[in-house]
Order: sequence, then C-alpha cells, then structure tokens
Amino acid sequence: MILWLDDAHDVATHMARDAALLAAVENGHEPVLRLFRFDPPGITLGANQVPGRELDLAACARDGVAWAIRPTGGRAIFHADEWTYALASALDDPEWGGTRAAAYDRMSRIVAASLTRLGVPARMAPGVSRSRRPEDEGPRAEAHPAAPCFASTARHEVVLADRKLVGSAQRRTSRGLLQQGSVLLGDGHLRLADYLGVPDDERERVRAELRASSATAGPWLGADAPLERWSKAVHEVLGAGVRLARSAPVRVSLTAPESAPYTPSVSQVQS
Repeated sequence: MILWLDDAHDVATHMARDAALLAAVENGHEPVLRLFRFDPPGITLGANQVPGRELDLAACARDGVAWAIRPTGGRAIFHADEWTYALASALDDPEWGGTRAAAYDRMSRIVAASLTRLGVPARMAPGVSRSRRPEDEGPRAEAHPAAPCFASTARHEVVLADRKLVGSAQRRTSRGLLQQGSVLLGDGHLRLADYLGVPDDERERVRAELRASSATAGPWLGADAPLERWSKAVHEVLGAGVRLARSAPVRVSLTAPESAPYTPSVSQVQS
C-alpha cells in the first residue's frame, strides 16, 4: 500500500487523478490511498447524475464555481473545508479488495480510527446497508435533483453525534475498485444549496436540512487543519508496510483544468 499525500487541486484534476489510479490498479499496480484537499472549492456529482438536472449551471457559471463528475456513484457535494481521500485497489487484492460492503467498512474504520487519534469522537454508523443504493446502480428516472450526499447516512459511514461526518462513494469494475470520501471540517459543504437545481425559495430549506443531518470536525481540528496532520494519523493506523509518497506513485494522465466537466472514461495510466 502507498499512502500518497497529494497537493490541493481543482475538482477536474482530482477526479482525473482518481480515475487514473483506478486504471493503474486494474493493470496490476499496488493499492494507493490518496489524501488531498480542493483549491479552489468546487462541486462533484456522482457518475450517474445528470448535471443539468442536479445543478443550476447558470449560477455555477455566474459565480465561477467549477464542477466535475466523479468516477464513483453517490450524490452532489460542495468540496470546501474538508479532508478528502481516494482508495484504489485491485478487487482480488487480499487486503484491500473484496466485496462492496467489505471495502466500505474497512476504509471507514480506518478513517474513524484516524480521527479518534486526533481527538474527534467519530464512530461507525449502524444505518442501512450500502450494498444496494439506487444512485450507485444507474441513472434515476426522476426529473428533480437528488438529495445531497450529506443529507442522509448509511451503514459503513462515519458519524459524529449521530450526524454524518464522512461521505463516501464507490466504483467497481471487473478488476478494480475506487472509493472516494470527504471528511467535513467546516460548513463549506452547505454552499451546495446555492447551486442545486431547485427553486430559489427552496434553497434555505435545503441548507437547513444539510446542516441538521451533517456534522463537522472543526470544533476539534479547525476548518483549515493541515492535511499533514491527518496523513500522520492515517499512517499510524495503517501501520508497518505502508509507504508514504509526496509525488504521484504512478504516471497520472490529467485533463486540463477547464469549466467543462471531467468524465471518468478518459484516463489511462501505465505503472
């Protein structure tokens, strides 16, 4: 396992890097756990979401808020004031592969343990099984936006005072898996309400629901807590045999930063 402490980038670059890591492990590269932050902040959508349905694209363009489509499933997230991870592994890896539920559970326990080391009283949620989530299985037929990622909690997720602290989503191919997750440090994720494709008079309701259902680690860590602090805690939880990298451990093919979305079918990597 390689623990990659990456730099901050925009949403398109980060999604391209994660798709590249998935391609790498499909081709035999060892598992990689990448830790990163977003700069500038931006929005990601699940792979099965339709941008024109989920987002107010005119508002995004007006405010210069970039958006991208994740390689994984799940629902919309505004990435700001957070720590973010991506785990890529071959499905048949004896330690990091396995079933969807096993992968969710393993990574969430690592995240929860690392936060506990930093003084955050995080714990695993009981919740509903993640093995069958409609947003992970295919496009929805509804014409209205889906609830945001942090508006609900499922089994194998990490909570704080019974509210969602870490949102995660997964993509599985015939040979590999990619799991992405966000640890909330502050209230930046609430900005999603300003850019969802909902009527203006519903935005405060959406914001209030997000606030009520989510929790942040800011009171213990601060909204701008350095990523290196988390990396050290994760490294301690993972233990011996994990190598820390500060530069890309594989040749990563990136899309150029632009306002158009990244689509996860583009990247190919050679180890």
